[in-house]
Amino acid sequence: MSRKVTKSIVCPKCNETTQTDIYTSINSFNDPQLRESALDESLFKWRCSCCGHQARLTYPVLYNDMKNRFMVYLIPRIERFQLADRELEEEFANLKNINKRLVPDFNSFKEKVFIFESGLDDMAVELTKLAISEAVAKKHGIEEVKEGYLSMYDRETNTMGFTYFIGKNKDPYVQSARLEIYGKSISIVKEFAAKDKKLKGFIKIDREWAENVLYRYKRAKHHLQEQQEESPEKPVLKKQVLEKKKLDIEIVTPPIKSTPKK
Repeated sequence: MSRKVTKSIVCPKCNETTQTDIYTSINSFNDPQLRESALDESLFKWRCSCCGHQARLTYPVLYNDMKNRFMVYLIPRIERFQLADRELEEEFANLKNINKRLVPDFNSFKEKVFIFESGLDDMAVELTKLAISEAVAKKHGIEEVKEGYLSMYDRETNTMGFTYFIGKNKDPYVQSARLEIYGKSISIVKEFAAKDKKLKGFIKIDREWAENVLYRYKRAKHHLQEQQEESPEKPVLKKQVLEKKKLDIEIVTPPIKSTPKK
């Protein structure tokens, strides 16, 4: 179930202290209305009862989706790759095959929810996003595009789309791609991220993670090419296989003619 606590908030404008209820845990299955409030960020909006000053509160919150079997732990500005919380692990010990993720901001939080609700693999999505960002950077003549999020997924049209923020003004740019790129990313994840798949704690799957996996993939591919160049395979002569056919011959014995008696 969802959990909330009462906190004392000091208004940055009038310095008055007010009591406010905040949710530290959200169960989207039992409380679907909280899901909507979390995704449109209205759940985190705060208003001072004394002077009316409004602000957005940022604090750790655990999002649990039992239906789609994933959990997202929003911890503002967290930089750690993995979070091992023994108390939390014991609480959800009976839940198996759950994707558990760490995110440092609201945009990443909403993207993870969208990814898992769509039935996608977030590791493969991060690799796909990175690959497409390189093409977007080349198209706009810039060094790199760091910030981007999955914003569209349509299985019927075989496409997925990402919204990137480019330039100094962070102008949004949408780039779509065929799902074949995502399929290739799935195969890379299976080969080069198998250990990450087995981790039990909350982990952060982001651009930095994707760059590391892509580096390992390219290094392995380059190493394989070098091996092939150093010891090229000898041409294999194909042996002609002669098919033996059974020839059925029917032997007909002519009837013996009797010699007429004289």
